[in-house]
Amino acid sequence: MSSPYELVVRSRRAVTPEGERPAAVAVRDGRIAEVGAYDDPLPALETVDLGDLALLPGLVDTHVHVNEPGRTHWEGFASATRAAAAGGVTAIVDMPLNSLPPTVSVAALETKRRAAEGQCHVDVAFWGGAIPGNLADLRPLHEAGVIGVKCFLSPSGVDEFPALDREGLRAALAEVASFDGLLIAHAEDPGLLAEPAGPTYAEFLRSRPQDAERRAVEQVVELAAETGARAHIVHVSAAACLEPLRRAQRDGVRVTAETCPHYLTLSAEEVRGPAYKCCPPIREAANRDALWRALAEGVLIGVVSDHSPSTPDLKVPDFAAAWGGISSLQLGLPAVWTAARERGHGLADVVRWMAAGPARLAGLPYKGVIREGADADLVAFDPDAGFTVDVAALHHRNPVSPYDGHALTGVVRTTWLRGVPVDFATPRGRLLKGASR
Repeated sequence: MSSPYELVVRSRRAVTPEGERPAAVAVRDGRIAEVGAYDDPLPALETVDLGDLALLPGLVDTHVHVNEPGRTHWEGFASATRAAAAGGVTAIVDMPLNSLPPTVSVAALETKRRAAEGQCHVDVAFWGGAIPGNLADLRPLHEAGVIGVKCFLSPSGVDEFPALDREGLRAALAEVASFDGLLIAHAEDPGLLAEPAGPTYAEFLRSRPQDAERRAVEQVVELAAETGARAHIVHVSAAACLEPLRRAQRDGVRVTAETCPHYLTLSAEEVRGPAYKCCPPIREAANRDALWRALAEGVLIGVVSDHSPSTPDLKVPDFAAAWGGISSLQLGLPAVWTAARERGHGLADVVRWMAAGPARLAGLPYKGVIREGADADLVAFDPDAGFTVDVAALHHRNPVSPYDGHALTGVVRTTWLRGVPVDFATPRGRLLKGASR
């Protein structure tokens, strides 16, 4: 008889690639060794029977601003990864800004890795950055293990990470295509942006119109088609972007796109204060409905947080002056699930959008899925339990979030990283490189 598994987790609602079904998941050496029927006799050192609680694969969040080193008082690896684990996220990909230095060279990447080492409660991979003047750094960053490189087409909000113009974008895409890398873009056309005319949300929203996003998306699509590069549009907020994306995907252009929980669950009509400010902005409820349809259709391949925190003093006094960023890393799963179930979607849809899709984008095939050979990153999720968000109780470093006081449905009961429960005291996360383990 073979030695027993280290862990078996049983659930009548396990979400596998085949859909939601009763299953028993057996773990050996940190990986899923077997996915059997719920009542299969699988010998194990430990067995956890979740009953009717759902068993999900660990989510993958490919859009997180950790900010360490340099702005660790905004967020750091320890606090961000605790928040991730509490929200059922077992792998994040850190953005190349707003840390100091930004991740625009191999030396800066190594600085960031040293800062993260020994602090992470979930696995962490890294994006590099594409800025004016660092074209020669893109291939070395790829070879050093970044998931891809990010650029801005409009001001990023921090001086050390300037935007690319059209020729800079073309050059970066051509360079990335030469080694079949991935470029991701913050797509807003600076020529269509303006300073808000006043302090209100309506004035801020008018300063960043849908056409600014649409025009920038069209530019990325055009140059991706010209160069043959893989491109991805981050945090789509505007329904005006969806038809250009549909056309590009039908035409075989290698372009994908994501959206975020706040664009799917909040609306301009309910904005209450600067905690809701982000770029691009939260738009009207009718626009939100169009994003949901695009998710169901597959035009948008994932839902990721764009967790972009700051200290509370930067989120005041009004929409003209406040920092633009949403803190939501711990809350993405319940926020999306609350809205998804009201629209007739199931847990398998949420897993496709928040685990499998982002894992595929990041080239992490052993993440975001319950199947043999994958990492045993698992989440016990109570899909019927409700709670009211208290920002002071979150693991985020700073107690700022537009979800404060919102009633949400869905509670993470346990998060396992490679078969070991996250205890929020012992960092067991690994630093990932590209598609390697």
